This record gives sequence, C-alpha cells and structure tokens, in this order.
Amino acid sequence: MESYAVSKKRQSVLYILMLLIFVGFFAAEIAYPSERSESMKLQNITYQGKFIWHKSDGTQEVIKVPGVYDVAVNETMVLTTRLPENYNENTLAIRSSLQDVSFYIDGKLRTKYDTTDTRPFGKNSASRYIFCLTSEKDAGKEVRLELTTHTSNYAGVVNTIYCGERGDIWAQIFDEYGMETVMALFILFAGVITVLFSIALGIVYYTKFDMEYLGWCMIVGAVWMIGESKLRQLWVPNTSVLSALCFIVVMICPIPLLFYIDSVQKGRYRKVYHYIEAVAVLNLGVSTVLQFAGVADYIQTLPAAHVVLALSFVVIAVTFIKDIRSGAASEYHLVLVGMVIAMISVVIEAASVYFVVTLSGVFTGIGLAILLFVNIIRTIKNVRNMEQKRQKEEIEKRRRQTEKTSLQMIQTLSTTIEAKDEYMRGHSFRVAEYAAMIAEKMGWDATEISNLKDAVYMYDVGKIGIPDAILNKPTSLTEEEYELIKAHTVIGADILKNITIIDHVAEIAKYHHERYDGKGYPDGLAGEEIPIHARIVAVADSYDAMSSKRIYRDALSQEQIRKEIQENRGKQFDPDVADVLLKLMDEGCLTIEENYLMNIKGSLSDAEIETGKFISNIMTTMKSHENMESYDYLTGLPMRNRGEAAIAQLMQQQDGCLVFMDMDNLKKINDIYGHKAGDRALKLLGNLLKNEENGSVACRLGGDEFLLFLPEDDKEQVKACVSRIFHAFKEKTDKDVEVKAASISAGLCMSRKGDIFEECYMNADKALYYVKQNGKADFFFYQQLQQKNMQESEISKDLETIARALRESGSYSGALDLDYRDFARIYEYINSLGERYKHNCYLVMVTMDTLPDHAMYIENIEQALECMETSIRQKIRKVDICTRYSSMQYLIILFEPKASQIEKIMERIFMQYYKMCDKDFFKPSYEAIPMMEKQNDQ
Repeated sequence: MESYAVSKKRQSVLYILMLLIFVGFFAAEIAYPSERSESMKLQNITYQGKFIWHKSDGTQEVIKVPGVYDVAVNETMVLTTRLPENYNENTLAIRSSLQDVSFYIDGKLRTKYDTTDTRPFGKNSASRYIFCLTSEKDAGKEVRLELTTHTSNYAGVVNTIYCGERGDIWAQIFDEYGMETVMALFILFAGVITVLFSIALGIVYYTKFDMEYLGWCMIVGAVWMIGESKLRQLWVPNTSVLSALCFIVVMICPIPLLFYIDSVQKGRYRKVYHYIEAVAVLNLGVSTVLQFAGVADYIQTLPAAHVVLALSFVVIAVTFIKDIRSGAASEYHLVLVGMVIAMISVVIEAASVYFVVTLSGVFTGIGLAILLFVNIIRTIKNVRNMEQKRQKEEIEKRRRQTEKTSLQMIQTLSTTIEAKDEYMRGHSFRVAEYAAMIAEKMGWDATEISNLKDAVYMYDVGKIGIPDAILNKPTSLTEEEYELIKAHTVIGADILKNITIIDHVAEIAKYHHERYDGKGYPDGLAGEEIPIHARIVAVADSYDAMSSKRIYRDALSQEQIRKEIQENRGKQFDPDVADVLLKLMDEGCLTIEENYLMNIKGSLSDAEIETGKFISNIMTTMKSHENMESYDYLTGLPMRNRGEAAIAQLMQQQDGCLVFMDMDNLKKINDIYGHKAGDRALKLLGNLLKNEENGSVACRLGGDEFLLFLPEDDKEQVKACVSRIFHAFKEKTDKDVEVKAASISAGLCMSRKGDIFEECYMNADKALYYVKQNGKADFFFYQQLQQKNMQESEISKDLETIARALRESGSYSGALDLDYRDFARIYEYINSLGERYKHNCYLVMVTMDTLPDHAMYIENIEQALECMETSIRQKIRKVDICTRYSSMQYLIILFEPKASQIEKIMERIFMQYYKMCDKDFFKPSYEAIPMMEKQNDQ
C-alpha cells in the first residue's frame, strides 16, 4: 500500500486548496450584499402594530412585543390590537411558550391552541408556533390575543408576533433558528452511527468501547436540541410528547455521561459515579410520579435535574483534577480537553433556560461535536492498540501451537527412532515414568512432575543423528563410534533448544549423561552443576537400561541392578536420587503396565494421533524414497552403499566368491561413439549380472566398476559362472559395432563365512589390477596371485607396463591425464615394487593456498591452476607421475629421488609458477613423505 500512497507535498497542496476555497466562500457571503428577493428579505414580517394589555383589574396598558410581564399563573393575559386599514396579509403568528393561545378577530374566535385533549400528561400545552389565517377583509378590525399558562416559568411571556405570508414566516423562523436544528439532526445522526459502530466493534473485538456511551450522550443531547428547536412541530405530529421527552432526557443525561467518563477513567471512581447515577434515576422517578399525578410538571421539577447534572459535572471535574495531579490523565488527555469544552457548553445552555429564551442547543451541539472528534481519535488509537495486541496474541498463539506441533512431531520422531530397535522400544516412556516416580518421592508438585515427564519423552531425540548401524551394533563400539554416540546429547539439545512450552527439555537432553563425579559428557559437569532434572533422568535411564534386554545381553536381575546403583552412588549418580530409586525398588513401586503405550495413545488428542500418523507416513515415504534412490537407474542394480551392505551381510551367512568387475575401453567408446553407446554397454553388463541366479547379489560401484557375490564355494563352479558372463557379454557386444571394443576384466576372491568384507574387497581389487596390467579381458583369483611366484625378470615387464601407460597418455608426464583412481592404482603398484625391490619413492602434495584479504574470482583460480599444471609438466622428471587430487591440490610421485633433491625440484616448479602467474592471489606449498615409510606405519 505504501507504494501507492500520496506524497505529503501533494497532500499539503490539496489541504491548502480546500482551505482557500471554503474560507473564500464564507468571506464572500459576508462581504457581498444579499441577492434574495424582496419577499425573502423578510423586512416586514414582524407585526408593528400597537398592543394593549387588558389587565384582570380592568385597567389597560400599552406594551411592547415581545416582552415579559407580571402575570399570575393560570391567569389569562389578554392583548388587543387593531389591524391597519391597508392590511392585506394572510397570516398572523406567535410562538406559544407552554401557553394556551386563542386568536379573536372582530370578537370572533379565529384560532385556538389548547392540548388538553391531545397531550398524554401535564398541565401545559407544548411550546410551538400558532398561525391565524387572515385576509384583506380583516383590515381595520380588532384582534384579541389570549395567552394562558399554568407554570410560573412562562407566565406573562409574550413572544414576537409575525404578520405576512405563512411561507415567509417559516423562512424567517428558519433563518433565525435553522442552523440549530441542522446541528441537532447532525448530532443525532452522528450519535446513532457512533452507537452502532461501537456495538459492531464490540462484536468484532469482544469488548465494550467507551465511545458507545458517548454516542448515547450525543443522542440524548440531540433529542433535547430537537425538542427545544423552534422548528420541532415540523418534525413530529405531537409536539407535547416531544416536549415531555426533552425533560426526560435532561434528567437521564448524567447516566450515559457518567458511564462514558467511568469507562475512560477505567473505573477508578466508579463507586462515586454509582451514587450520582442512583440520584439521577431517583429524580426521574419522582418527577414522573409528580407529572402523572398532576402535582408538578416536568418544567417545574427541571431545576432538580439541573442540580443533578451540575453535581455530575462538579464530581467529574474533581476526578479530572485528581487524575491530572496523579498523572493518570495522560491516558485520556484528548478526551479530557474535549470533555471540558463540552461541559462548559452544556452549562451555558442550561443557564440560558433561566435568562435567555432564544438559545436552543447551539453550544451543546458544538461541545458534543468537539468531544466526538477527540473521541474518534482516541477510539482509533484504542482499536490500533487492540489490533496490535490481538496480533501479538495471535503470533504467540501460533508460536505456541507451532511449538506444540513441533513437540508432538519430536515425540513421535523419538518414538519412531526407538521403534527401529525392538530392544529400545518404549524406552523413553519407561524412563519418563521412572523419573516421575522419583520426582514424586522427592516431593515435587504435580505440575513439575508433568513437565518432567513431557521433557523426558524426547530426551533421546538426538539419536536421530546417529547411524542405525552404530545404534544397533551388537559388538563393542570403537573409540570413533563412541565419540559419535556421545554427540547425540548435543544434537538433541540443539533440536529442542527452541521448545519453550516445556521447561528444562533441552538441558535434560544435553546433560543426562553427565556423571556426578564429573567424568561424564558432553561438558564434564560435576555434582550440583548438573541440573536436578538431568540427575533424576540419569538414574531413571540407567535403571531402565539395566532392567531391559539388549541385543548383546539379557536384562539384569534386581539384585545386580541394586549392586550397580549402590556402587555408582556418588560416582555416576547423585547419591540422593540414587537413594530414592533404591527405596522405590524396596517398595516394589518400579512397575509399569505392559499396555502403558496403549494408555498413552488413548490419552492423546485426535490431532496428536493424526500428527503421529503423519510423521510415521513421512518416515515410511522417506525410507521408500531412500531405497529408490539407492538403485542405479541405468542398470537397475543397487548403488554402492546398498549393494556393499547387502553383500557384506550375505558374506556373514555363507561361503562364496567376491567378484570385482571392470569394463575395459568404456572411455574410448564414449569418446568415439558418445555416451549413449557407453550406456548401452553398461546396461548390457548390468542386465547380465541382475539376471544371474543361485542367490547372487550384484551392484554398481560407479563408472565402469561392478561388484558381484556368488554364494558358491566350489572354485570350478565360480569359474564356470564368470566365464558364462564373459561369454554372454562378448556375444552381445560383437553384434553392436559401437560397443564391440568393450570387454570385462575381473578379480575374484574366495571367501569363507564370517570373512571381513573390506579385506575380501581389497583382495579382489588386487586381483583385478593384476588382470589389468596383464592384458585385460580376463579374470584372476586372488588366491592364485598369492601362490604365484614372481621372478625378478618380471620387474622389466612391470616397468614396461608403467612406461606404456605413460606413453599412451600422450606426453612424458601423462599421469596428469589419469583420474584419481588410476593414479591410486599406480601408487599401489609402485608400493608393491618398493616392497619387493626396495625402490625409494616419495609422495608429494602441492596445495594452492589463498592469500588473506583477497577476493577470489573464477578467472583468477583457473589461471593459477593452469599455470601450476604447466609448471609441474615442465619441471618434473619423465619418470615422475602427477595427478589432480582436489580442486586446489596436486599429487606427485617422485621416483627414487635423493631426499636433498626434493626441495630443489619443488623450488623449480614454484619459480616457474611465479614467472607465469600473479603472486598476489595464491601461495603454493608442498608436503613430502616417503612412500615406503608410510606403508610401514600402516
């Protein structure tokens, strides 16, 4: 939205233009003369004749109209006047002020106003304008006007008498009092909208808005303004009812006013306001009874209502002063200003009833309008604050819901991890129960115990980061495997670190393997440095581990467990916690129902159960995807990891033969005919291995290498099987010109049940290498290689093999064109020569180190690597071998150099590099080790 917002500069231009327009309009209306017609100028509407007051004692007095004279209550005031001889108007009019009015012309009753039969109650007729029809025939005739009132407030009041067209008279009245009526209607409309809007906001936000009470105040004020309006007879058919309503709203006015102020002040002075509200209600009840009883009209009891209203204002003013002094007024400073203005306006309006009869709500309307404006601002701020609060609550709710969902997922995940091992199934739940029993025995309250149980359900979740092969290993762990197992505490703490709805969950996961003597892990905490929750879980965890069956042992007896706990009391375990566990064992309390998992499931909500199912489905899907991804899409055979695992498992169960196969000339086929031809050759061999029967297992190691295990202990049968594969492959490749050059080389190693897979694999690889260096397209048993007596003369053949490999690469240092595996084979070959013939070779690693504070770009890196490769080619000897080891490293085999020559050789390479390449980016370095010494160390 902000991108579409009007700029402040453009807004300022609009405001200035609107201000100039309206100011100019009002200035022009004031400055320029009226353009109304003569009839609209209303210059002769007021009757100018002489009036004679005929008193009850028989005397007469000429009086001025309008005016107020001494007339007794219930006494009829008689006025007479004689119409001019040239009189030609059609209407005479006067405003009745709670008076009965009668017009007589030439002694005959022309118009009479008396509401005795139409008003619901009271003694006086409602104030209104009375119109008497006349004509030019009435010229020169006497007009007698009789005014009667039953209240002292308006006895003797004679209002202005109008003479003219009826429409012109109304125009005159509207000109004088119309603005008040318009303001009253506006206030009424605004009050109704304010109440409805506040109710709507209350429905949306489930709260009460103080603006609603202001709306009722506005409605009360507007009703009073309309009721007191000189034009009220135009709005309602029965002005008597409206007149009575005016008095009623004055009496109830303090109630919504005090409601509003009490809401703004947040109930600080509610008790005082309750008393005033009670007085207002009492005044209304008493005044109504007196009105219906005919004892006193509302007009006569109106001063009491004014006293209650004045009392309300005084109390409100006092509370304002107290809030200003205490600083509480800062919460509603805008309302305070608006309220003071409104109260001053109402006081002026109320006082005008006793001094000036022409005021009818102007000041009240202005005050209410100002108060409405400031309250709108306050309400908008309140809504904004409520919305911000609601958003914060919603964010917090979502955060807690997310945490709860995460918690459920972690709990389910923890259970799923345990489900992988039938010996560990339910371990976390049992430990949680044992921990809860210990905590209860130690005097923990129910909330702490419940929190502890929830935390323990997930304390082993870090095992998700530990391979299943290590978690379920039936033999002793190696030092490296034990270090990996220890990492599950840190992994679990990291997973749970953002869980806040359960206290201590991360610290339990991290520290439950700490020992009381400080020899535990991961941080080596000791004594009370270890959180008490973790100390309890450590004891409960050990008890369940000892009392449960494991893959490598049966469950320990209670006597054995007791002995272990006692011996490790104060060493591995907190002595106090250990004593509690021993006491529970003595009492026979450490028993858990066999169906406890079902009970736990039964206590879960549908959402939690569904979450568990969801995670379980996800893990099943992930497992299936993992299985799918572990197959080679080209050959349909398992990939290396899956295949080797399956073969290793099968080797533990029966005798057989491990066959290491390599497809010859695949690179040549790819270079000449493209990779599609090479893929056909690989797929062909994969199908042959996949279709091999008798329970054999095959996999693709990668590239052109395959592994096959034949569950056959007869060497001749193995030969026949391998020969069959070779023959079938050659028969099919001979039919395809593009893959005709492909052949198979294989190394075989006969194995016995229980042999170590890695050893058999290396032996088969050595046999394969022997085939490769002796012409390829054949197979050879490792056992034959061991038995074969190599003659010294064969060294020349071995050396010729190396020389041929180097020559075929296209340059004297052609090993740079070999991949790392070929380099590794040559490395192993030279090692074997070294063992037999005591050749002294060195392995050198060259590393391209980046200089600090330099940004590397791909162009710099490629240039540096190209320069280093060229330098090595130019400066190493023709008998030396080199290959690219990593993105920034090279490996070099120096054949029989003197130790003192190595440094000089590397200096020549580096000097050549610096001549060719910028020195500002990389600094080459090297390390060199004797190959024979390294081998002997192994």
